[in-house]
Amino acid sequence: MKSCDVAIIGAGPYGLSIAAHLKEAGVQFRIFGEPMGLWVSHMPKGMHLKSEGFASWLYDPGQTFTMEVYCRQRGLPYRPIGWPVPLEVFCDYGLEFQRRFVPEVEQEMVEAAHRVDDGFELTLGNGEVFRARRVVVAIGLTNYPYMPEELSGLPRELVTHSYEHANLDHFKGQEVGILGAGASAIDLAASLNKAGASAHVIARCSSIRFHDPPKDASLYQRIRRPFSGIGPGWKHWLCANLPEVFRLMPASFRLEKVRTLLGPAPGWTTKKQVVGKVAFHMSSSLVGARQDGNKLKVDLKRESGQTESIQFDHLIAATGYRTDVRRIPFLDADILADLELLESTPVLSANFESSVPGLFFVGVTAASTFGPLMRFAVGAGFAAPRLARHLRRTTKRSAARRALITATTNSSRKEPVSR
Repeated sequence: MKSCDVAIIGAGPYGLSIAAHLKEAGVQFRIFGEPMGLWVSHMPKGMHLKSEGFASWLYDPGQTFTMEVYCRQRGLPYRPIGWPVPLEVFCDYGLEFQRRFVPEVEQEMVEAAHRVDDGFELTLGNGEVFRARRVVVAIGLTNYPYMPEELSGLPRELVTHSYEHANLDHFKGQEVGILGAGASAIDLAASLNKAGASAHVIARCSSIRFHDPPKDASLYQRIRRPFSGIGPGWKHWLCANLPEVFRLMPASFRLEKVRTLLGPAPGWTTKKQVVGKVAFHMSSSLVGARQDGNKLKVDLKRESGQTESIQFDHLIAATGYRTDVRRIPFLDADILADLELLESTPVLSANFESSVPGLFFVGVTAASTFGPLMRFAVGAGFAAPRLARHLRRTTKRSAARRALITATTNSSRKEPVSR
C-alpha cells in the first residue's frame, strides 16, 4: 500500500500555502482537491473580494509571489488598499500560484479516512487506498452551508444555497428571491441584476450596512484605528496579529468574538450595483415557504406583525455557513467520537492539532481556536509556516525513532545464538 507523511485535504489558499511550505521544508506530502475550488465554482462571477489587495494572496515560503507581483507581471492594476480585487483576478492568481508552487495537486476527492496503527488510511474517489501518518483538513466552507429549517424538503429547482451558484445567467427573466443581508446576498443580487433577472433581497434588518471604502488616514488616525488584514480598528488588529493570544482566551470569549466580530456586511463596491436596481424587503422574517405549481410562495412576517406572501421562480438562501466537523463526510465515526469539541468545532493545540493525534484542522474550522483571522485567506500567512515547522520537526523525530527501531531490530537479529 502506498504511504506518505502528510495528506492535505483541500487545495484552496490554506491547502496550497501549506503544501508550498512543506515542499520547502522537505516534508513528503500529497494534496487533494480542486485548486481554488470554492472561489472558482461557488462564488458569483463578477464579484469583488472584501479583503484589500495586500491581504488577498497566497503564501509561498519567501513570499515572492504576492498579488502585487502577479498584477505587475500581468500588467493589471493594483493597490494595497482601496483597490477592490475582482474575483476572476484572485482565482487566476491562485491557480498560477498552484502551477508554480504546488503542481502535485491531485484532483481527487477523499471519500473516507479512518485511523490505523501508524496514522490514517484514506480512500480516494478513484478507489485508491493509501496511508498517511498525518492529515491536514483544509476544506474551507465546503461542508458547512446553512439552510433554514423553513426551506428544508423543498425541491432544488425552487430553493438552493448561495454556495451552489457561480454563473447566474440561467436566471435571466426570472423573479429570484435572496434570503440574507450579508456579502453573499448582495453579491448575488448584483450578479442577478447583471444577468437580467429580477432580484428581491429579503432581510430581517431594517437596512443594509455596507462597509465604507478605505480612506487616506493621518498618522494619528492610523494609531487610533490601525489597519489589519481583516479590517480597521484595534479589535481587528489584535485578532489579525495575535492569534496565539486569542487561543489562550476563555472559550466563551472566543466563541462570542468569532460569532460577532466582522459580521456579514457587504463590500462598498456593490452598493452602487444594487441600490435603486434591486427590490429590498427589509424588516422581514421568513416564516414559511411552499411549492405552488412550478413557483415558490414565500411567507414573510414584518417587524410590525403584518404578513405577506411573495411568489418567486426561485429562492437562494444566502444564509451563511455553520462550522460543524460532524458534517465532514470523510471522517469516520471513530475519529469523530474521539474529537474534543468546543460546540461543533475541534479544540486545537498551538500547532493546529486536534485531540486525535496526527489530525490537523486549518481555515474556518480553526476559527474558534485562533479567531476570525482563520475565516480569511490572509490567515494562511500565519497557519502555513507554523504548521509546516511543526510537521517538519515531528517528521525528523519520527524518522529518528523509526531508524532506531530498525537498527535495534537488525542488531538483535545478528546476535549469535548461545549454545
